[in-house]
Amino acid sequence: MTDPQEITPRTAGELGMDRPISRRDFFDGVAMAAGIAALDAFTGTQPPVEPMGMAPEGVHPAALTGLRGSAPESLGVPHALRDGRFWTHAGSVEPTGEHYDLVVVGAGISGISAAHRWLEQDPRARILILDNHDDVGGHARRNEFRPEGRQGPLVGYGGSPMIEAPSAWTPEGRRLLDGLGVRPERLAATPYPGLGTREGVLCDRESFGRDRLVLTGTDARRWIAELPVAERARMDLLTLHLDPPDWLPGLTPEEKQRRLAHLTYSGFLRDVCGAHPDVLRFVQTMPNDEWGYGSDAFGAIDAWGCGYPGFQGLGLDRSKPSVYNSPSVIRHWDAPRETLLFPEGNQALVRMMVGRMVPGFATSVDPEGVTTARFDYDRLDLPDNRVRVRLSSPVVSVANDGDAASATTATVGYFDGERVRSVRATGVIMACWNMMIPYLVAGLPQEQERALRAAVKVPMLYATVQLRDWRAWRAVGAGRVRFTGAYWSTVELAPRVAVGGYRPPEGPDEPVLAHLVRAPALPGMSPAEGSIAGRRELLGTPYAHLEFSVREQLARLLGPGGFDPVRDIQGITVNRWGHGYAPEYATPWNLDFYPQGPFPAETARRRWGRIAIANSDSVPSAYADAAITAAYRAVLDLRA
Repeated sequence: MTDPQEITPRTAGELGMDRPISRRDFFDGVAMAAGIAALDAFTGTQPPVEPMGMAPEGVHPAALTGLRGSAPESLGVPHALRDGRFWTHAGSVEPTGEHYDLVVVGAGISGISAAHRWLEQDPRARILILDNHDDVGGHARRNEFRPEGRQGPLVGYGGSPMIEAPSAWTPEGRRLLDGLGVRPERLAATPYPGLGTREGVLCDRESFGRDRLVLTGTDARRWIAELPVAERARMDLLTLHLDPPDWLPGLTPEEKQRRLAHLTYSGFLRDVCGAHPDVLRFVQTMPNDEWGYGSDAFGAIDAWGCGYPGFQGLGLDRSKPSVYNSPSVIRHWDAPRETLLFPEGNQALVRMMVGRMVPGFATSVDPEGVTTARFDYDRLDLPDNRVRVRLSSPVVSVANDGDAASATTATVGYFDGERVRSVRATGVIMACWNMMIPYLVAGLPQEQERALRAAVKVPMLYATVQLRDWRAWRAVGAGRVRFTGAYWSTVELAPRVAVGGYRPPEGPDEPVLAHLVRAPALPGMSPAEGSIAGRRELLGTPYAHLEFSVREQLARLLGPGGFDPVRDIQGITVNRWGHGYAPEYATPWNLDFYPQGPFPAETARRRWGRIAIANSDSVPSAYADAAITAAYRAVLDLRA
């Protein structure tokens, strides 16, 4: 990302930072004052700063632009609880007098799935779902834009983008897909006409001193020859891709796997293969968008399992995974790499479930109609609903009513924006982050509390950008590009999906959405340490600088194709997930208990009286089906 001190009137003006598009700037109390001063100096006006809270009356939450996701208004109360400040100013708790069969803490995929499953087993149950955000879905977030002249919005995702390898989904996940009527043949993405599916790597100035886009493909000799790397690095890459030797001669296959389990991918390339530093720079961001961290933290055994270059000469059996592979690599080993896509990503699943539980919320609850359906958020929390969804209502306390071993009810406190209210329930499912649960539930066994705090989520940043057209993409010849060291690691056109009445862009002159992904975890650390440091840096980054980086990288990538950020960028939404992916167990970082066990998640998810624990942290896995499985397990725990 460009340093705030480097923003000048010329560069910022050329990028369109002074253009009045739809955006919001939030600083979460820790704005970079120097950067804002620099921004004000050339625009002559101060960027608008406005509290968001709930969406304004009549405005669909998905239509809001600027900073979304875990924005300041959704994090204020959780951060105050973490810092020990909340109860000093909260005042006394006021009971609402409401009693429910089930209260669910968290309206993400796991929380909504838990409520949906509970209602399947008890159609007369009364359920309350509480969440600190202003929309349902958690990380499964919908972004939409309304280009002039288009019938209906352009719809994209702001997190949890796809149903990956549905044949490898858990039984619970597949059961939910079947129940919702989700069919693979109806959700396949199609190439952009005249563009195809070509991918590229932009070897950027952050890594190599200058920018150069290289279109990759099956002919490794061709594209490696075009890379702006040292000649030694080019020869090393050719060896890694085309004819790697047995780097570990004399070791048995089991010993080789054990050696790989103690290395990261970068460590393998550097210490075992003796690769040139330019090779390490080139591969650093390869795992970023899927794993949330770079090759210097990604395990070598999983790089082998995912088909990364350099391992072919080891003679390892490719018919089965290693016991040291991470759970998701093992689970997807033989599964077809089929991907299902709603334009809005996996929030479509959430909206279909909510629409089936809350009368009048959605005009369609089927896969073919959910993308173009209308949604009435005023219907979510009506007194007559059997299932009520209460947004912008962060939970602040959950307690069994009496001893956990004998309690028959629990009390849940939440903040409604003015005061703390409480409700009672026969059961509570915590579908929020594991690390947050010890701040909400008092009296947990110390072993369980330690296990809950150990789940350090991986931060992620998604941006959705409305572009005037996609002519520049066709001119540069790629629809998806990985950057090797710039702020955003992946830039791509939105998957082109036609479902029901939703029409994706057809011709290159039509408006289109682009998605950018950043993995904020800092390099040179373990995934957990890098996530903590990266989250801290992310929360201190003003929206103005996130927008600047979006504009700058799109201009660097597409400028040679005639792209003008002032003219061609028509809207930006940045979805900030400081606590994003669930941290999956992986080597070399978890060798003290993985793969032999016992696993912290098993301790963390133990039922505590009338309180059960869902969410993907309790699996742990960052995939949507993991969140569903955790939900079904929590329902079973409470109903046992």
